[in-house]
Amino acid sequence: MRYAILILPSANRVYAESAVALTTAELTLFSSAVLGDRLGDIDAREIAGVPYVTFEADPLDERDLRHLANLSSLYALFEESEEHRGLLRPVPLHRLDRFDDDLITIPKYAGKTNEQFTKLLLNATLLASADAHRMLDRRFTVLDPLAGRGTTLNQAMMYGYDALGVDRDHKDFEAYAAFIQRWLKEKRIKHKAEHGPVRRNRQVVGRRLRITLAATKEQHRAGDTQRIDMVNADTTRALEFWKAGSVDLIVADAPYGVQHGSRTAERGLARNPLDLLRAAAPVWADLLRPGGALGIAWNTHVATRDDAAAALTAAGLAVADTPAHHRLAHRVDQSIHRDVLIARKPAA
Repeated sequence: MRYAILILPSANRVYAESAVALTTAELTLFSSAVLGDRLGDIDAREIAGVPYVTFEADPLDERDLRHLANLSSLYALFEESEEHRGLLRPVPLHRLDRFDDDLITIPKYAGKTNEQFTKLLLNATLLASADAHRMLDRRFTVLDPLAGRGTTLNQAMMYGYDALGVDRDHKDFEAYAAFIQRWLKEKRIKHKAEHGPVRRNRQVVGRRLRITLAATKEQHRAGDTQRIDMVNADTTRALEFWKAGSVDLIVADAPYGVQHGSRTAERGLARNPLDLLRAAAPVWADLLRPGGALGIAWNTHVATRDDAAAALTAAGLAVADTPAHHRLAHRVDQSIHRDVLIARKPAA
């Protein structure tokens, strides 16, 4: 069978230009991790003047399609007629999404990571983990250690996963806390929230938002609940808030060193994200469970791929180095060329 993926329109013109190439790379990662390397001849192609990503495979079963439905830039999937090339039949898709997509699309602010890229980064990280095959039926625990205003947390929440985040910017923390609590109330989603200071030895060491929620009333009654846990503190102190080995996936979009800097507890504002990565990677690695995976995006104009990979390797992580992983690099704007590193924590 031959299949064709129609790419999701993007409001970001520059990202849209990269979406086809990124989708071919992401599709290769799905094929390798959860589809038994059964997808072949993955390529970009125009059909009636419209760009598609096409591939060949034995007929896909329901579980295969449930995996592919979560491709970050997939708008629609079609089977191509064997007799009439270019004649397409739509294939029904069932995504993991538990909530309305305005959870992802409503927040608008300067420096927000493109939602499609956030989903791609989460997917690529999950597909590198030892439990990738359980993507559809396990509640993963996802940590964004540079959470900002929570785009990654919201995407994890969409998938039905537990979402943890830490960020030292007080305004970003409060903006996320206000948004997510308002959104849950407006959607009439059953939840319980706790929002306040965290104290150690009578000293305030940060602020914390904890939310327990369920997508439906039936899930709430059955105890099928998710959690959001957002902390306003420095990422290098994350082990003060979560136990070592308690996180399945760590997903981060590092500061680009252009519009804003990165911070570490010891050195304050730093223009080079390598300072942050070298300080934080050992902490993040400790938080990961054996077999868990970390994915980080950064601006290659301020740090080389080799240097970033060395920081992860020094923290005890094994960096994925396949051709598909190298094809995740793309242009963001004139001053930012974004690349992605994926690494796994070795099994105990």
